[in-house]
Amino acid sequence: MNNTIYETRYANGPASVKHYDTKALRDEFLIHNLMQSDTIIWVYTHYDRYMVGSAVPIKKSLTLEAIDPLKAKNFLDRRELGAINVGGPGSINVDGTTYSLGYKDALYIGKDSKNVVFNSDDANNPARFYLNSAPAHHAFPTKSVTKEQAKKLKLGAMETANARTVYQMILSGVVETCQLQMGMTELKPGSVWNTMPAHVHDRRMEIYFYFEIPEEQAVCHFMGPVNETRHIWMQNHQAVISPPWSIHSGSGTSNYTFIWGMAGENLDYSDMDTAKITELK
Repeated sequence: MNNTIYETRYANGPASVKHYDTKALRDEFLIHNLMQSDTIIWVYTHYDRYMVGSAVPIKKSLTLEAIDPLKAKNFLDRRELGAINVGGPGSINVDGTTYSLGYKDALYIGKDSKNVVFNSDDANNPARFYLNSAPAHHAFPTKSVTKEQAKKLKLGAMETANARTVYQMILSGVVETCQLQMGMTELKPGSVWNTMPAHVHDRRMEIYFYFEIPEEQAVCHFMGPVNETRHIWMQNHQAVISPPWSIHSGSGTSNYTFIWGMAGENLDYSDMDTAKITELK
């Protein structure tokens, strides 16, 4: 196996999490070690068997390989994969076809793909591929989606500090998938709140990956049941796991961008139970 590091995270229920201190909360839900040079990182979660990771090829190409928990010959024998580039120009070769990805471009890779190789165009400005993967029952075609090709939603307002643009990239209507959904949300300068009012969706889990956080700034991510929330302070290029029973919302000390990824039994983006801001505790 080439430079691949992985760990397993087991599912946690709300009754247990209410007793966690800060360290326990961060150990269970914060993913802090992404974007390591010349390494593929994976966290295998037991929330819908979702996987989150990264690949940063600098001195060499990086080949996607199955890790032991998958019990498979090839990584994508029973999975689908989404990648969004948050670094310099790069490419992903899938079974002999090369897909070029610029900054904030995405690639969906379907089930049964055998050979997946990550490359950077320039070692001095390497590609940084943020990766999400979910179990798949059907092989859909591999498809690239640029930021310009994404479906765009303008939400929020400057008056409530949550003016933002949502880019639906790997989502029904843009790319056909089994259950994986990915996209990106950019906050406008002067806005700091994402996904507010907060919501939960019990039929699917979600992971946020925060980036474009300026140096010396941070994002405070809120999670937990509506009536008993917790928070995790996050830095650039960190991700956080959101169980189906938890809200997922954040506020930064400046504007920033985040990538959201989801999986579960429902592909309806609007399937959510919204909580009134005044109900949060």
